[in-house]
Amino acid sequence: MTKELWMNLPVKDIKRSKAFFTGIGFTIKEGPGSTDTSVALSVSEKNTIIMLFQEDVFKSVAQNGLVDTSKATEVMFSFGAESREEVEEVARKVIAAGGNVFAPPAEIQGWMYGCAFTDPDGHRWNALYMDMSKMNR
Repeated sequence: MTKELWMNLPVKDIKRSKAFFTGIGFTIKEGPGSTDTSVALSVSEKNTIIMLFQEDVFKSVAQNGLVDTSKATEVMFSFGAESREEVEEVARKVIAAGGNVFAPPAEIQGWMYGCAFTDPDGHRWNALYMDMSKMNR
């Protein structure tokens, strides 16, 4: 059935978004999908793809309006970190690349350590280190 899954996000400026995401450590997947109006981000060891599309291209494909990310959240992407230090590094990189850390690195529920941020288009992201040995089972 399903062999791959891609997430698609609208962005105002492909070049700015590409610079932001490479600045925080994501990889651009060159080839099909990476054009003047779109870019394929490869995320994680499993090479999960997040496609970024210029807003006008995204709207024509989705055939629907866009969420105003300053007023509402349609989705929040979470990704794993290897350590508490990596979470802190992500937060520093986000700020340096022009993003906004709206929840600074902190302990969550006694077994996670994470931070949450927005990219330049207001999409929400969450970096988490999970210490499974501390998780209440």
